[in-house]
Amino acid sequence: MRFTAPIVVAALCILVLMLGLLQWSGREVDRIARERDRAIVSLVLAQSVERVAHAQESSTVWDEAVRQVRKTPLDPSWLDLNLGEWFEDYAGIDEVYILDPRDRPIYAMREGARAAPESYVALENVAAPLAKLLRATRTVQKRSNGNLAMLSAGQGDLAVVRGRPAIVSVKPIVSDSGGLKQAPGTEPLHVAVVYLDDDFFARVGRQYGLADAHYAIAPGADSNARSVPLCDRHGGTIGYLVWKPFAPGRQVTAALGPALLVVLLLTTAVIYWLASRLARRTHDLEESRLHAQHRAMHDELTGLGNRATFEQRLDEALSRSRRHKTLLALLYIDLDRFKQVNDTLGHPAGDALIRQVARRLVAEVRGYDLVARLGGDEFAILIGEPADRQAVERICARVVAELERPFDLAGSQAFIGASIGVALAPADGLDRTELTRKADIALYKAKTNGRSRFCFFTPDMDHDVRSREESYRDLRLALADCERQLRVHYQPIYAMDDGRMVGVEALLRWKHPEHGLVGPAEFIRSAEESGLIEVLGDWVLRRAVRDARQWPGLRVAVNVSPIQLRSRVFVDTVRQVLAEAGVEPERLELEMTETALMAASGDVARSLAELRRLGVACALDDFGTGYSSLSHIRDFAVDRVKIDRSFVNVVNTVPGAALVEAIVSLARANGLCLTAEGVEEQEQYDFLRSVGCHEVQGYLLSRPVPASEVGRLLRGSRPEREDRPSALI
Repeated sequence: MRFTAPIVVAALCILVLMLGLLQWSGREVDRIARERDRAIVSLVLAQSVERVAHAQESSTVWDEAVRQVRKTPLDPSWLDLNLGEWFEDYAGIDEVYILDPRDRPIYAMREGARAAPESYVALENVAAPLAKLLRATRTVQKRSNGNLAMLSAGQGDLAVVRGRPAIVSVKPIVSDSGGLKQAPGTEPLHVAVVYLDDDFFARVGRQYGLADAHYAIAPGADSNARSVPLCDRHGGTIGYLVWKPFAPGRQVTAALGPALLVVLLLTTAVIYWLASRLARRTHDLEESRLHAQHRAMHDELTGLGNRATFEQRLDEALSRSRRHKTLLALLYIDLDRFKQVNDTLGHPAGDALIRQVARRLVAEVRGYDLVARLGGDEFAILIGEPADRQAVERICARVVAELERPFDLAGSQAFIGASIGVALAPADGLDRTELTRKADIALYKAKTNGRSRFCFFTPDMDHDVRSREESYRDLRLALADCERQLRVHYQPIYAMDDGRMVGVEALLRWKHPEHGLVGPAEFIRSAEESGLIEVLGDWVLRRAVRDARQWPGLRVAVNVSPIQLRSRVFVDTVRQVLAEAGVEPERLELEMTETALMAASGDVARSLAELRRLGVACALDDFGTGYSSLSHIRDFAVDRVKIDRSFVNVVNTVPGAALVEAIVSLARANGLCLTAEGVEEQEQYDFLRSVGCHEVQGYLLSRPVPASEVGRLLRGSRPEREDRPSALI
């Protein structure tokens, strides 16, 4: 009952409010209707005065009228026909008077018949001021601008004439051609009188919906009637237009009120029934709300605060830091090698690892510091008011050391680590967005510096980020303008047995519009980080295969990224590119580094197997610089290994020569082809041939050349030794 009673009371209040609203809205509608009627009446009266003035222009703007009025004596018959009686038939004008330039009446017409000019005295007190104003206005208009709204100037007003309300309009009689000279302000005047009788008001009422419209000297005492005063130009009231207003609001209220009352009473009964049911569920809903609120602010897996809690607490901590000028440390933590645990032991083990990491992090900080899980393997720690920077460093060192200890997971031990980025307030900012951004930048620096370490944010890191973003942007622009900025050069590969050119390696070059020639080592990593490597790699692949059509029988090697190989559509792309260019799959060789290959997932192995079934060869680039073994090479079933230039450069030493000889022997024993990179000296070439290397490439034989020069090299034999160029192009 403690829930239903307030609801029922509220429903009754709503009922009263809605009835009151209905009554109020009805009155407002009626008020608006009355205002509309008043506006219509005012407009109709103003338009009526204008219509009389326009009607007068049919004969007052006329050369012949000017001549006839100037005649001495006047021609009464002509005036009757054209300036008097005719207006009654044409425009319903009741009285007409013509005034000479001195405003003396020289002609009169009343009720369709000629009358004595002296009868003008009955409206002289109304017409004379209008005539005087017209002459003054006419003089000014003639001097300033003759482009008027009407054909001629005029003055009109409402007045009581002979005890009746009337429209009095005064117009000058002027030349229509302009051929008759008239001094401004000396024209004869035409005075028209239209009485506003009952027929006029009845016609207005029918036309504009004003019921029982009529003229009255006073507004009357009828409360149901509405009236508007008829005012002359000076604001004086000459009477009232009275009508019975249309009251739509009152009618709507009378029609809807009873039905609305019944509906609201039924609604109140339904609300009472629903409220009684709601009362029984309130307790359950309250418990659900508290549970949902906890889940909204905490991570379900670890029980730590989630991102929402972290942002709220960070804002509060920054506010305290601003007020009290205290130190605040924000630690962004990312787990190293967590993905390998998930891939090796499964997601349940990964969840268990996350829970253990959470417990270790909580154990390394104070009770009032915040540890939050932001998602995945990302955590954040807020250290409030540490003693100094060294105290924060000690906490970071403890966290790194603690997370390097082994974790027991379902009978197995897992070894991970943690990279930490640190930002300090107020030194690095007092805004949440700015502080978290700088902590994230420091975290990125820690990961690129070798992982399992911590880094504090420094201003130069911000510069690195901006430079990296600028590189991403420039690379996107280069891809949009690839035909001008990107180009592919080819370094020939020669067989050791007969010196023939057997292949070329496609090497990407970027001619930056501002920085000049940029080597692959400077922008390939940017392409991988920005997600552009697939687009860039596909462009190089298409260009190299298209160029290969010019060199029948020549093998074309193209470097590919593990990101491309992990793509499910990469094999289809290779198949499509070969088909469009009409190049045999056996002529295409895809190169990848051994470090990237060994760290790749099973998707790469599946892609390599499909490529080999297609007939495309696979080569392991920079062999010996990573951590692969021949067993891994057999697992991935590569066709060729390429000895890295760092080993070729030291074959003149005993250890270097022994190492290269061992690589050649192991590769040949496993049936793999061998290509040595970076051959720059004749002694290196001779040694590699003596130990049985199959193919070589390097500046000793040829530098990378554009596609247009590959044909020239094919037509010749093994090139003579070239001078080593001063810069790689």
